[in-house]
Formats: sequence, structure tokens, C-alpha cells
Amino acid sequence: MTNNLNLALPVGTTLDRFINRQQEAFPYAKGELSQLLRDIALASKIINREINRAGLIDITGALGTENVQGESQQKLDMIANIRFIRALINGGEVVGIVSEEDDEIIQTGNLNAKYVVAIDPLDGSSNIDVNVSIGTIFSIYRRISPIGTPATEADFLQGGRKQIAAGYILYGSSTIMVYTTGKGVNGFTYENSLGEYFLSHPDMKMPENGKIYSVNDAYYDEFQNPIKDFINKMRQESGCMARYIGSLVGDFHRNLLKGGIYIYPPTRKAKDGKLRLLYECYPLAFVIEQAGGVSSDGTQSILDIQPKTLHQRNIAYLGSKKLLFNLKKRLDKYHDLMIEQMENGL
Repeated sequence: MTNNLNLALPVGTTLDRFINRQQEAFPYAKGELSQLLRDIALASKIINREINRAGLIDITGALGTENVQGESQQKLDMIANIRFIRALINGGEVVGIVSEEDDEIIQTGNLNAKYVVAIDPLDGSSNIDVNVSIGTIFSIYRRISPIGTPATEADFLQGGRKQIAAGYILYGSSTIMVYTTGKGVNGFTYENSLGEYFLSHPDMKMPENGKIYSVNDAYYDEFQNPIKDFINKMRQESGCMARYIGSLVGDFHRNLLKGGIYIYPPTRKAKDGKLRLLYECYPLAFVIEQAGGVSSDGTQSILDIQPKTLHQRNIAYLGSKKLLFNLKKRLDKYHDLMIEQMENGL
């Protein structure tokens, strides 16, 4: 008999069991938040199945329409959107949904539900044709509108500090769900044969420093000088490397585990940034700050930005403490210089 096969090792803690144990931290929820997280996990399992057979059936490529952002919609975008909306409606815990793929709030009809969800159902879906990692990003709030009424914009525009849970699902070499409820960050890997998520990354902590910078280098000439200076400094540092696949969840997850920084500064085409505040910036900022990293728009934590519209775009810097500190020093100096020049009429 072989002793090193470890055949009798336990499979680990399932997502359901973990959620049940954590429920005590939210006495006001009475199980609704736990059910909501399960509904999101269920939809992600269905999306995982669709992605894995994408090359075998006609669900890759562009749909021929645009979303509210003016971006070309992929077939899988709409499939993921439908799957998550159905799961959240049928779960009964959500009164309204804001999705990247829809202009207006999606009213679920669950008027007595306590929560609203902002979601990017499938970020980076154009990469599916070339088998690159893609993901889902979500954010959960307790509603502030009266129970028994439809969801309102105010329910979604509470600000990043009001999130009660947020996270992402990465569909890659394995499918992993990472989320926080404000008490640390935990990751769960999907085991296909059992149809369950298992705790694989407990109490995730981002390294204080890192060697990776993730930025779309094609826009380098459009970046402000402090961004260029920071990138050039990273290039000169021994061991530093650029890693950017154009899939936000994939780039973010790598940096969270290994230490690094994700940079999406203003450009000529996107002067206010490109990433969506409610369902990209807020949830990833919540996750990274809970894991010991830092988020910023160049002047403040992303979680402190006051939202104005449902599909608002924003500048985003997400990364390890020391890297963000070095970038922030350059940005502060640049902003001070701009103010001085304006005051002097230059």
C-alpha cells in the first residue's frame, strides 16, 4: 500500500458550511445574506459550465449590440447576465440589480427583500475566444428604500463604505470565488466533480510590496507624468515585471496573491477613468483593503468616493501598500504643482 497518496485526507470546508459559520457575525441578516451569497455561487457554477463548453457550441464572439457603456456585447455577456439575474430573482433576497449590461435598475419583484446587488456579470468576456481568464464582480448593499417598495437609485448610490459584501469569481485554470463581508477575505475553489466550492485561500493577505505592475502600456504616451515616472521606476527595478492580460479580475487576482499594483489612470479618451465605480472599483477596493492592500483614485480611497450615477466611471489604482505609497507621493507632488501653476496664472 502506498503511503503518500493521502487518499483519506478530508476534502475541506465547503462554501455553504463556511457561510453558515460566518452568519453569526450578521445577526440582522437572519440567513438572507447567506442565501444571497449562495445564489451568486450557484449562478457562477452555471457560468463556469457555459465557459467550459464555449468552444463546442455557438456562444463565443460578438452579439452585434452595445451595452450602456457603448461597448460591444459578447454572446457570453448576455448569457451571464441572464443567468445571474434569474438566480437573484429566484433566490428572493434581492429587490433590485444594477448590471453593466442594462441601462436601468432591474426590478426583481421581490419587494420585501432587504438587499440590492451591483454586478458585472462577465468582465473581460472578449477574451473567451482566445481562452484567457475572465470573471464576475459583485457588490451587495442593504437597501435604504422602504420594505415593500421597488429599488431606487439611492439604494445603489450609498457609497463604497456601505457595502456589506463584495467579491469576484475568476474563471481560469480553476474557478475561484473570492469575497469579503468586512471581516477579512477568503477564497473558494470550485471542485467540478462534486459541484461544490471549497475553502482554498483562507484569510487572504496581500503582500505589502510587490514586483508586478499591470497597466495597458499602449496608452503610455497619454499618461500623466507621475504615472510615467512610476512605471519607468518599476521598469528599472531589478526583478520587476509587467503583467497585463486585459482581464480585470485575472490581473487583480494575480496581484492580490503575489503583490503588485493595477493601474488604470485617465487617458485622452477616458479622462475620468474607464472602470465602473459601482460594480468594478468599489467591490475590488473593498476586497483589497480587507486583504491589507490599498485602493486610490489618486487623491483618496476609492471607498470614499461619492457616487453620482449608476454607471459612473472612475480612475483606479489598486495594489500593495508600498507600491501605492510610492505612486501616491508622485501624484501628490504633481497635483500640488498643478495647483501652484493655476494660482500663478501659468
